[in-house]
Amino acid sequence: MSERLQPGDTAPAFTLPDADGTEVSLADHKGRKVIVYFYPAALTPGCTKQACDFTDNLDVLASAGYDVIGVSPDKPEKLAKFRDKENLKVTLVGDPSKETLEAYGAFGEKKLYGKVVTGVIRSTIVVDEQGKVEHAFYNVKATGHVAKIMRDLGV
Repeated sequence: MSERLQPGDTAPAFTLPDADGTEVSLADHKGRKVIVYFYPAALTPGCTKQACDFTDNLDVLASAGYDVIGVSPDKPEKLAKFRDKENLKVTLVGDPSKETLEAYGAFGEKKLYGKVVTGVIRSTIVVDEQGKVEHAFYNVKATGHVAKIMRDLGV
């Protein structure tokens, strides 16, 4: 079971391929706040709702100084299909090795329909301009989560 991050922790560095296979690094966003959200799988109902919510609020978040990166274990080809099908504007990156998911405490045991399974724990980590964890939300709901984050961040 990976350790969960706490506010004040240094956010683990990552470089992952986006939907076009272009490398995206957390370091590319230094000097801006970054909302890094972890979701189980592209093209599934809950994950689609969450990605659409982030896309719908991207301008508001960007004007408040936040970039958004969605991380799933999907390969770039599936992320491209997801982005194109849903007209997503958020940056989606794939972590098939699950190293970044584990580093952020977003992969491990969880309950799914009453059973304990190992998988992606839907989580959102807000990283400040210096690369430190500002907020860490684990086991979040796909629906209504973006509105809650925006309230919590005062956006």
